[in-house]
Amino acid sequence: MIRTAIVVGGGIAGPATAMALRKAGIDATVYEAASTPRGGAFLTLAPNGVDALRVLDADGAALAAAFPTPGITLRSTTGKVLGTTSTGGPRSFTLRRAALYRALHDEAVARDIPVVTGKRFVGLTETASGVRASFADGSTASADVLIGADGIHSAVRQAMDPAAPPPVYAGLVGNGGFAGPVAEVSAPAGHYEMIFGRRAFFGYLVAPGDEVWWFANVPHRAAPARGELAGVDWVPRLRELFAGDAGPALAVLDATTELVPMDAISSVRGLRSWHSRRVVLVGDAAHAPTPTSGQGASLSIEDGLVLAKCLRDHAEPADAFARYEAGRRPRVEAIIKAAARNNSSKAAGPVGRVVRDAVLPAILRMTAGGAAQRKVFDYHVDWASAA
Repeated sequence: MIRTAIVVGGGIAGPATAMALRKAGIDATVYEAASTPRGGAFLTLAPNGVDALRVLDADGAALAAAFPTPGITLRSTTGKVLGTTSTGGPRSFTLRRAALYRALHDEAVARDIPVVTGKRFVGLTETASGVRASFADGSTASADVLIGADGIHSAVRQAMDPAAPPPVYAGLVGNGGFAGPVAEVSAPAGHYEMIFGRRAFFGYLVAPGDEVWWFANVPHRAAPARGELAGVDWVPRLRELFAGDAGPALAVLDATTELVPMDAISSVRGLRSWHSRRVVLVGDAAHAPTPTSGQGASLSIEDGLVLAKCLRDHAEPADAFARYEAGRRPRVEAIIKAAARNNSSKAAGPVGRVVRDAVLPAILRMTAGGAAQRKVFDYHVDWASAA
């Protein structure tokens, strides 16, 4: 029987998984490398992610910091409307990434789940009866199982399987920011506007208080090293890229008061396995979609619930992990593939832009409210059922 767990990573997947484990009767401790709160831009909690938080009884604090973002309008370089698509309707919410981190962290602590910061994971040792984690400060921790919830550049994944492939670069780099009210922005509050520029992709929405939240995706041929772009002032470059495009990109850049560093856009997919005998991966450590999916956070929270159910209902960790992976892999890989297809349209050349602008309206009409969207958004983890 599994009684204790180490959770490596204190972002989104880690605290959510720890709360799910507590719900399953398993004591978990979260170990986080950072000593100070995480930052970042913003994200969407799709209806399936909100539903997963409700199963955990952890939706209140997160949604208190969020606002509804039901849909997206897609526009061409000239401003022509190519179509609209749903983010899940009024059940979809957007919030700052830091606010979700803080809400999940505080909720875990309120449930007496230990969250230990300043603990950078560096290695693990599995035995027949448990697993030991090692940290950079020389300390160790032991438990029945270890869960890697440490993101796209997971150290747990590398320790568990040194042959695991690295994240797959999408050919794009991205950043974002927060701007004060902008007169040139006329979009309704909470509705995403996304523009296929000639040289880069720009998206924005109006948040409460008329603040404008925005992001940019820029084609970049070579995959940059981690942190390589963080110290670069990208605002002049973005102004060059969006010059001549329709929309308020230049005005929004001028009004920006808080800028998120530029970084590579990558995904994690096709891992040989998400687990060993005593170690398992959740969230981006196992399967990171690109931000185009709008599903990264939601899938991570779902993972925690499904994994906890499997550990609750299977005495052997390896059996529980296999059941968890078999149940989750088809869903997440389908979402990752769909996001990868969408990424390609952001970096289209002159001919590709013409084709995209011609066919995208029909595609959006055909897929609106269809079975594929419902399958993603209406996913529900039935906690009472057997795993």
